[in-house]
Amino acid sequence: METVQQTKNEITEGIIWKQLLLFFFPILLGTFFQQLYNTIDSVIVGQFVGKEALASVGGSSAQIVALVVGFFTGLSSGAAVTVAQFVGAGREKTANEGLHNAYAIAAAGGIMLTFIGILTAPFMLRLMNTPSDTMDGSLTYLRIYFAGILFVLIYNMGSAILRAAGDSKSPLYILIICCVINIILDMAFVLVFHMGVTGVAVATLTAQAVSACLVTYKLMRSGGVLHLSLRKIRFHGSLLSMQLKLGLPTGFESILFAITNIAIQAAINTFGTDTTAAWSAFGKLDAIFWMVSTAFGISITTFVGQNYGAGRMDRVKKSTRVCLWMDLAVSFVLVAFLIAARDILFRLFTADDTVVQIGSDMLLFITPWYIVYVFIEVLGGSLRGRGNVIVPVVITLLGVCVLRIIWLAGVLRIRPTIHGIIFSYPVTWVITALAFIGYYICKNRQRR
Repeated sequence: METVQQTKNEITEGIIWKQLLLFFFPILLGTFFQQLYNTIDSVIVGQFVGKEALASVGGSSAQIVALVVGFFTGLSSGAAVTVAQFVGAGREKTANEGLHNAYAIAAAGGIMLTFIGILTAPFMLRLMNTPSDTMDGSLTYLRIYFAGILFVLIYNMGSAILRAAGDSKSPLYILIICCVINIILDMAFVLVFHMGVTGVAVATLTAQAVSACLVTYKLMRSGGVLHLSLRKIRFHGSLLSMQLKLGLPTGFESILFAITNIAIQAAINTFGTDTTAAWSAFGKLDAIFWMVSTAFGISITTFVGQNYGAGRMDRVKKSTRVCLWMDLAVSFVLVAFLIAARDILFRLFTADDTVVQIGSDMLLFITPWYIVYVFIEVLGGSLRGRGNVIVPVVITLLGVCVLRIIWLAGVLRIRPTIHGIIFSYPVTWVITALAFIGYYICKNRQRR
């Protein structure tokens, strides 16, 4: 007989809006500091090395990293959902086995991706039409990043487990420590030792190694469902199947997103280094919205997962509505901020007026449409928390990925302009959001 939790679970019993905020803010800050890893790299090389280095760190290499990390983050969500549901149901022993199974997935995936990433990096960069003057820098950054990909996967899996069990603060504290390490090493390697792109890559790898060690240490020192024993890390057949069943669809969804972004990056690269650098800088500013939206998505997935496991469908529906309104309100503010401060923000990355102008134009064109994506993030997160992953992935596949590739192919043939290429984002967001809203309403009616 499994041990049932005796303490009050605030996620399944507390005030919904308050608990969402208490869970959301640590995740938001954690996502912010995680994003700082690559953003700080871009700022330092953009200001002190040049726009070619900026394009190397934040251009093609960043899209490839996003593909790999995005897939594993999606895979981690499968483990997180199972743990959240087991915690909500009071099944601590099974939840703990899920933790050890998840770590086995992270270790195996990290070792495999290290070799694959280092070997295929040149091919992937050439496939993306990476400008010749940024090829060497992009290859250096990418290979060093893949050399430490094991640390990235371990941290992401460990932090996902912590959040699934209701601890969103520990991953934040770990990221703050590692972000400070990254900043110090970036400055030292670039400004003192003049290592350029190699310096920021080594700094990032070192900081990520520290984050993996700290999250593992935290789990090893914890009790109950969170206790990790290195000797017990292994695959559990039934749990592996369950975690892969929930995680793989979301992981493949992330891959499809990344592939479409890679296709767009390849198209952007054909416009030259100035446009590539501007798109790279925009990607860092763009991340301000995505880290907020992602934090809401993670929050509602865990919140719904635990309440669903506890059989509290009333709280599942109400928490989804509350989260949706909260995300919409914050997104309106963020869009206004990005538009108003766009010139100042772009000049954090580069002093090149042409790059700033191109980037500002991109931002004005895309950011007002961020509001639409809120529905995709929150409703998708809510459905994943219930264990419903297949249909959301199909909706995303058709509404975002397939349609975006079709749009891109048509635009490049008919009118190959920057605006024509990036307009694929708002068009596909609107269509996909409408599909998610319709599906979510139908699922709720079926449960009445």
